[in-house]
Amino acid sequence: MPALTRPLPTLSTLVMAGACWSLLVFPGVAHADDTLGDGTQGNEQGANAGKDGTLSVTAGGIVFDRSKNGSGNSAGALTSATSWTPPPCWYAPKYTPEQLQKTLEPIWDAGSTGYEWDAEQRNRYVKGHPYKDFNKDKTGKGYFWDSYVNENFPPGWDSCKEPPFWVDLGDPPPANIENAVTPKILAELAYAEIRVPSTKVTLAPAEATKVNLPTWAWLDGAEFKPVSVTASVPVLDIQATATAEPVSLRIEPGIKDAVTYPASGVCEINNGRIGEPYAKGKADQTPPCGVKYLRSSGDGTYPLQATVTWKIHWTGTGGAGGDLPDGSFGATQNVVVQEVQAVNR
Repeated sequence: MPALTRPLPTLSTLVMAGACWSLLVFPGVAHADDTLGDGTQGNEQGANAGKDGTLSVTAGGIVFDRSKNGSGNSAGALTSATSWTPPPCWYAPKYTPEQLQKTLEPIWDAGSTGYEWDAEQRNRYVKGHPYKDFNKDKTGKGYFWDSYVNENFPPGWDSCKEPPFWVDLGDPPPANIENAVTPKILAELAYAEIRVPSTKVTLAPAEATKVNLPTWAWLDGAEFKPVSVTASVPVLDIQATATAEPVSLRIEPGIKDAVTYPASGVCEINNGRIGEPYAKGKADQTPPCGVKYLRSSGDGTYPLQATVTWKIHWTGTGGAGGDLPDGSFGATQNVVVQEVQAVNR
């Protein structure tokens, strides 16, 4: 019977298990830094406010500028309209030659990873197969790239298993390395950071509507506007901005005995606004966006679901750009529907 070989752990696997981790720290948005930190331990994030009030957060070597993002307690993340999801892990510059040495040698000295893994790592980074003496002769001319993980640990977070690899400054990452940061990967990661405003719609009548009475629905145009997040890697001088623009609102009354306006329940954006505010004198008009309930809610309420679809596009370094899958964000609000014989409005 052939001997079984135990799979060798990657450096990232050891990091996830609590071994050494080296953090990239950049002091501000779009501020280039030739160093990758001081080799401090811990998978941390740092936030810095610039003089212009923008907030940058460093995570995995990437700086996120969220200053044009949606805000407020009701803001939320988008759900992709397809099965596509942003990368759960990615590769980016993490170590200078000296930093990788300071990270690996204590692990080898501890002997906790076993002779086989230690020997393979020494062979790879010290003995010239393919790197000799941690590539110190190339200090300042490139970085060792390694994997980073979405801090929410979504499915696939542990799929980046490549050991740290060297990339010269100005060169693209190896073509066979999936999710190595490029403008497009940055755009996809920025997508995950987008927060859109609440989708709670304004209704008229506001407190309670009536059976067979059209109820007007609209979204506040002052808050309902495009939002964006920019992701950058300063040491590579690349960036990408993902922008979400609202395109439509879907209304689901929460009961079958109801009529939506339009009949599809989908209200398209028109002149930067979805729906139309009710105004005096419109009682006999059909709302461009709304609902009519055909049955009283009695002592309860109906859960009206309002979901906004956002179209996502991105632009990045070198004129790159394109579209990403549409996203949606919804909210439920309770609607009281009263039974009356006559309505005065």
